[in-house]
Amino acid sequence: MGEAKRRKQLGLMPTVHPFEAQLDASGEVSLVRGPDDAGLTQTIVDALKATQSSGPAWASEYRTSLLLSSTQGGTLSTVEDVEAIAVPDLRRITGELALGPQGSNSEQVSIPVEGGAIRLREQRHSFDGARWETLAAPRSPQQVMSALQNNAAFNLQGELIGQFAAEHWQAGRIDIEPDPPEELLEALEEVAREWHGETEELWTEIHRDRMEDDAAPVPLVRRSTFELRLPAPLQNPLSGVFAIRSGVEFIPVMESDTYSLDGEAWTSYADPDAEVDGSHLPPELANIFDMATVGVTVYADGRVEFEDDVPAEHRERIEGELRDATGAGTADEWAEWTAQMLTEIYGDELNVPEGQSLPVPTAVRLDLPEDALQDPDPLSQTFMESEVTFDGTQWRDLFDDMPPELSAFAAPPSPEDDPERLN
Repeated sequence: MGEAKRRKQLGLMPTVHPFEAQLDASGEVSLVRGPDDAGLTQTIVDALKATQSSGPAWASEYRTSLLLSSTQGGTLSTVEDVEAIAVPDLRRITGELALGPQGSNSEQVSIPVEGGAIRLREQRHSFDGARWETLAAPRSPQQVMSALQNNAAFNLQGELIGQFAAEHWQAGRIDIEPDPPEELLEALEEVAREWHGETEELWTEIHRDRMEDDAAPVPLVRRSTFELRLPAPLQNPLSGVFAIRSGVEFIPVMESDTYSLDGEAWTSYADPDAEVDGSHLPPELANIFDMATVGVTVYADGRVEFEDDVPAEHRERIEGELRDATGAGTADEWAEWTAQMLTEIYGDELNVPEGQSLPVPTAVRLDLPEDALQDPDPLSQTFMESEVTFDGTQWRDLFDDMPPELSAFAAPPSPEDDPERLN
């Protein structure tokens, strides 16, 4: 005790604030006991809200822990089987807020916070708020594997939200493509930091572990793709889920992870000798420009002309779907579709005053993937607009400069685009 007291006086040990917090199924947090300081209390509450599961994620966590820690009879195969397991509404978590130098303790869950960490010690649950229970840990790896093998429901997945690539610079900047749902942006950035390393030391350590080389040069920037899903009915320890934040599962797509030593040339972790696409497009989009396509021209009056041969058995269906998708043959619908198309392509470059309308093209050229011609899904999900004409003679490439026919609706340049306007 004397040595511990001396280390604490020298500032070599953290200041510890024990707490017990209660959470309900929605994730609301209240302290049963804890520090008197309101700021420290808020630190604990905010950290638990950000990291502890709620709603469907809590239900999945509890049911998984129950199955892995017990010899519950029967097997679970379907969502209905899983949902038949009752889930307690209340949890109590005991732990401590430790401020100051942090030692290592692999037996505790630790949540980093400003100035220290929150260590979680025990979690209990209750159905009625009176009787509190704790689930035992699995007795052995064999017990876990037995539960996984005997319950097909562990293979069920939650609904896919999307895949998002996070380009993370060691200096701290994070760029995400495509834009994630606004409510998930902060969580996605947080998970990217955890995955790549939140400190300079962890950044280096994680990279060198991936490279299996203790002397590997440290990258300036790393890029990882995360698949986001709603919680699975059960959490399979072998599923690759790295984190659950904001009620969403974050699964790293490790084969797509890359890094760059200079911010320009990129190297794949999975295959260091492979040539990496500098655009960092997802695999399903990286080859889009090499995709075999069929050129089609759709006219305002409803005519459809194919530049290549299309099997007769598909031609009538495709023509009908293109007219439905573009409104061709119906003036108002065609004008509405073309206006929406031009607005989506040129975005902030266009400024259409209230009461005015964009010029209406007389025809639009589209590219249809050959593979989509026999696909039962609507063609509007796959075709790509490439050119327009407003007079039937002059064709304008939609991916070049804005067509001169739209110049009257060109938005004025912003000061950032036109510095001379500031003078």
